[in-house]
Amino acid sequence: MPDISTTVSSRPVTVVTGGSRGIGAATCIRLAADGHDLALGFVSDAEAAERTAAAVRAAGARCVTVRADTADEADVERLFDTAAEQLGPVTGLVNNAGVTGPLGRLADTSTRTLRRVVDVNLLGYLLCCRRAAKDMAARGAGAIVNVSSAAATLGSPGDFVHYAATKAATDALTVGLSKELGPDGVRVNAVAPGMVDTDMHATAGDPGRAAAAVPGIPLGRVGAAPEIAAAIAWLLSGEASYVTGTVLRVAGGR
Repeated sequence: MPDISTTVSSRPVTVVTGGSRGIGAATCIRLAADGHDLALGFVSDAEAAERTAAAVRAAGARCVTVRADTADEADVERLFDTAAEQLGPVTGLVNNAGVTGPLGRLADTSTRTLRRVVDVNLLGYLLCCRRAAKDMAARGAGAIVNVSSAAATLGSPGDFVHYAATKAATDALTVGLSKELGPDGVRVNAVAPGMVDTDMHATAGDPGRAAAAVPGIPLGRVGAAPEIAAAIAWLLSGEASYVTGTVLRVAGGR
């Protein structure tokens, strides 16, 4: 597939869900430096979204922020519609919005938490991929990157097996959709981060979780959000034009 930045528009237009912080924010900033205009989706923290948007604009890119719960079909449609109306045809999607719920054993996890994790991490990815597939296939070009997790193969016992299950589903979605959309000129890949230093761990109830995992990581440290963003940016770029259906593990050897 040729570089979408030269065949679809002078600047790629990429939707990034969960773009206000962590890996999502780092991805927005990296893509802006690489010449993308961004539609930044966020669900609650408007101030964080605007801080990320300011950094994107400082890099010379256009950025629109859209409050959107990706588990809600209408919100997903509005996110993509806003991106197209204000920035131009969407050429890329980074499916990044995700939740874990509190850490704990599956037997102790509430049905409410299970539903929310599945709704955001799986249904949300499906809704975003579905809309991106329609738009990109119609134009004959595009690239999707789903943010998975090393948890998909590790299982995360005692922490959040329900989250791990949604990430395993993300990997299956990536492989299947890549085969479905390949003939339409659309590439679909995933990045599977390992333990990364973000506020996800504190949100889940254990701010020291990343540091505690270091002894089990062959490279001897946790990852940083910009390292994950670099992998995502590469998969969206023309340099990865023959890469599709791939789950790229960025986990320090874990």
